[in-house]
Parts: sequence; C-alpha cells; structure tokens
Amino acid sequence: MSAAGLIRAAPTEPVRPWLRHALDVETWRAVAAALGAPDAPDLLGLWADTLRVHALFIEPDGSDVLPVSVPVVGGVYPALSPHRPAAAWFERMVHDLWGHAAEGGTDLRPWLDHGRWPVHTPMALRPAPAGGASEPPEFLPVEGEDLHQIPLGPVHGTITEPAHLRVTAEGETIRRVEVRLGYAHKGVLALMRGKPPRAAARYAARLSGDSTVAHSIAYARAAEAALATEAPPRAHALRAVMAELERLANHTGDFAAVLGAAGLGVPAARWGWHREALLAAAEAGFGHRLMMDCVVPGGVAADIGPAGPAAILAALDALGGELPALARALDPAGGLAGRLRGLGAVSPALAARFAAGGPVGRAAGRGFDARRRPGYPPYAGLDPAPAVLAAGDAEARLHVRLAELHASAGLLRRLLADLPEGRLTLTLPMATGEGIGVAEGCRGDVWHWLRLDGGLVAACFARDPGWLHWPLLEAAMQGGEVADLPLCALSFNCSCSGVDL
Repeated sequence: MSAAGLIRAAPTEPVRPWLRHALDVETWRAVAAALGAPDAPDLLGLWADTLRVHALFIEPDGSDVLPVSVPVVGGVYPALSPHRPAAAWFERMVHDLWGHAAEGGTDLRPWLDHGRWPVHTPMALRPAPAGGASEPPEFLPVEGEDLHQIPLGPVHGTITEPAHLRVTAEGETIRRVEVRLGYAHKGVLALMRGKPPRAAARYAARLSGDSTVAHSIAYARAAEAALATEAPPRAHALRAVMAELERLANHTGDFAAVLGAAGLGVPAARWGWHREALLAAAEAGFGHRLMMDCVVPGGVAADIGPAGPAAILAALDALGGELPALARALDPAGGLAGRLRGLGAVSPALAARFAAGGPVGRAAGRGFDARRRPGYPPYAGLDPAPAVLAAGDAEARLHVRLAELHASAGLLRRLLADLPEGRLTLTLPMATGEGIGVAEGCRGDVWHWLRLDGGLVAACFARDPGWLHWPLLEAAMQGGEVADLPLCALSFNCSCSGVDL
C-alpha cells in the first residue's frame, strides 16, 4: 500500500481543518519505508510533544494535507530520515528539545543544543540536568587528500543572522558545505506554552522578523482552527494587504543584496530605496515598518490608517515606474545574468524531494503556492498564479522574484480597491482544541500547529521554509566556487531565526 493509503487507513483524531491520523509504530515504520515511492506525499515538517511525535505531509499537487502522529515507546520512534532526507534536521531538533530519539536516523548529532543550556531536553516531561562544558559544533570529518576546510561564521562581517557554514574545498572548488544553526535559538515553543493565544502571538510574530506577517497569519489561522472560529472578511483582506506588502519589501531587499554582492552598487541602491519606500508605506498603513503584532488570532489589531492606502499606492507607482529599468540587470546577455546562470542550481527532482516552496522551489519546477492550494481567505477569487521555471539556479530565483513583484503589486491594488466593510476582530472562546494554519510568505509556505487546553497554549510548533531550504543550499554549492558562495546564499535568502526556534 502507498504511504498516503497507509495514512488514510489509520484512525483519525479531531484536528482542524485536517484530521490527524494516529499511526501505531509499525504503521509509521511502513509509511516511512513507502516514502521513497515517486507518488509519496511530501514531508513538510516533523515535531513532537511529551508523548508523541507528529509529522505533516501533503500530496504533491497540494490537494490534501495529511497530519500524522506516532507514540514514543521507550524514548524512541522509527526515523523517517533514511527514506526522506529532509527529516534529518527535524529529528535532531526533536531529540534536543524533547529527548525522543529517531531509531535508525541518518544523523544523531545535536542541532539546537550547543551545550550551553541550563538543562537538556527542556521540553520533556522531566528535563535532564546539564553537565560538562560546552562542546564545539560537530561537523562531518574531512576525507581525502588535497582537501581543506574553511569555517565561515557564525559571526560574520556584516549585520546578518548567525550561521556557521563549514566549507570543504579542493583548491577553490567546493566539495561540501555543511550548515550549523541554533545560534539564534530563543526558546519560542516553551515561551508560548501556558499563555492565551493572543499573548502567545507576540512570540510567533518574532520567530523570523522579516516574515512576521506570514508567521502571524499561519499562527492566527492555527488558533482560529483550534477554536473553530473564522476571522471577519475585512480582517482577511487586511492580512492579505500586509502579506503582499511584506513580500514586495523582502523581494526588493533580495535584489538589493544580490546586486550589491555582485558589485552593481547603483542598481542595488535603487532596489534598496524601493524597499525603504515600501517599509515606510507599511508604517503609514499599519503603524510598524515590519507590521509586527498587526495580525492577531481572531482578526487584526487595528484598521489600516487613513494615509495607508495612498502611501502604499504611491510606493507601488514608484516601483512600477522604475521596474523595467531595474530589471535590465537580468538581461540574458548581461554580465550579471551570465554570472548567476548555473550558480547554485537545484534540480526539479531535488526540489520536489525536499518540498521546496517560494522562489527556491518555483525556480526549480515546483509550483506550490499555499495561497492557491490548500488555499485560505481572501485569495480564492484573486488567483495568485506563481511563475514557475525549471533551471533552479540563482538567475531563475531572481526571475521568479521579479514575476512575483508584478503579481503582488497587482494583488495589492485589487485588495485596496475592494476592502470589505465590517468588523476587524472577534472574541475568542476559552476552549480546548487543536489546529493547523498555513500562510504563503516571501520564502514559501509557513505552517503552525497549536494545541489549546482550556483556552491556553498547551503545545505548539512553527515550521519556517528554511527547514527545507538550507539543506538545498548545501547541495546546490557542491562543485561550485568558494568565491560564489555568498552570492548563492543571498539568492536563497534562508532564515536562520525561523529555524532556530
């Protein structure tokens, strides 16, 4: 039987909007073994609570979301990583936070725990006392002659997120890149527990600052699903305005970063100017440049400001007027396009294997967009068709972002022209329930899971797109040049903080 068939045959539990399938250990093991089949569902994430491990799958066409769970027996559960490599980082995280070991896992090294926490397995029923001195990060050994290692980070020479990249090279040719994160670990999952959904929303909004709207929407939708409620139509529309504005600001920032790294200072400065204009418009509309804490469970915190629509439209007009000139940097015959072409290429098969979303996935043939499927309000009538390419390289990732700039600008104009009237928020009941929420952010699909007990957060998890994109960056740079690593990394623009929890 197929992996999806095994999952659907299992008993279900009341999680909204998709029922969770409760697997026993042997069925989970059978599902894991079936994940190598071409028609197997995509793995989106894996996490745990004190007694069980949970995973989230989705059909490759986005038609059905399949949450599953398995009990932890004797502190272990069958690993998924031998059959689905994307599970490896999740399994390491689960062991660090909850102490559950992935039996047969491909990588058992610590992930978030760098040996500096006051306790080990802090999310477990009985956290283990910390002991011994902190250990340096453990990387894979160097094997072979004429190889050397280049450590990059976690502290870099610019204001950027902390990530340690260990590069194994032969001369100037990269043979392996290994990423180690966890330096921005904040303990978000523990901090959210025991709080009402709206109080805990502040932590979800700060998981990855430049994607605060996407994470806030996914978290709010999870809370609303758990409580069987739905935000008012005007709140949905304002959330979409914020989400598209956030996408525009981040994509213009990505262009500025890539062009700056390539030495094109003048167009990079112009892209940066437009990012600043979009952030200023966001502040005029919602009182905060990043629109942090503007999306809350049940709706939005406040209405758009009186000067907001005009400021947003003015920023869109300015960007649209200069976009043709700025896009000439990607002319196929230009020097920048030649440098980006073939750089950090991700094959369509690998992108599908890792369920890559956003520009990384769409540049490599995976056209998944959570606004369309599984979908959420108010996008049903807006049809945000994503651009999909097949090259999978840095040039394709910028072309996808360029297409999304045009699309998001059009969506914003339509949303602002037809904002529905009505309430901004609703009162949340003090109830028990479990829900899953999704939002399409600038980097791809963001997922949140939430369990409420008597109106308080009992357990939660947040899956940023970076969980699946960082391993693709490692793979994409094999065989590339050391000097091209910064440019390739900027074309991916993976979030550290979103993965570090």
